[in-house]
Amino acid sequence: MKKELINELWQRFEAASGTLEDVECWSARELQAIFGYAEWRNFLNAIEKAKESCAGSGESVDHHFVDVNKMIDLGKGAQRAVEDFALTRYACYLIAQNGDPAKAEIAFAQTYFAVQTRRQEMIELRLQEADRVMAR
Repeated sequence: MKKELINELWQRFEAASGTLEDVECWSARELQAIFGYAEWRNFLNAIEKAKESCAGSGESVDHHFVDVNKMIDLGKGAQRAVEDFALTRYACYLIAQNGDPAKAEIAFAQTYFAVQTRRQEMIELRLQEADRVMAR
């Protein structure tokens, strides 16, 4: 994957974040486009699988996948409420892991979250090592 595409996808993902009750979150409708899904029903399949993964890991599905409505514009200024979810970063990770890896955007997201996880592991190891040294 070209470096320019990686930077663009990363920037789109980070720019789409917002907050809901002081928690960083993403709109599933916005994430759908970022992850390369043209149809909501196909993206909803990945969301449902991610919810199952969340529940299977012992996490609260309701905490990571918050049901919300989003208003969309129709013709002549009318609006309609559509189903949406406010997603935590963990929920985005699970959706990426359960998405279609044939999509370049999903493959990127899977790699992105794997790298971020490894970085966090390395930070934690260094902190533990520093604590051991300080304890001596």
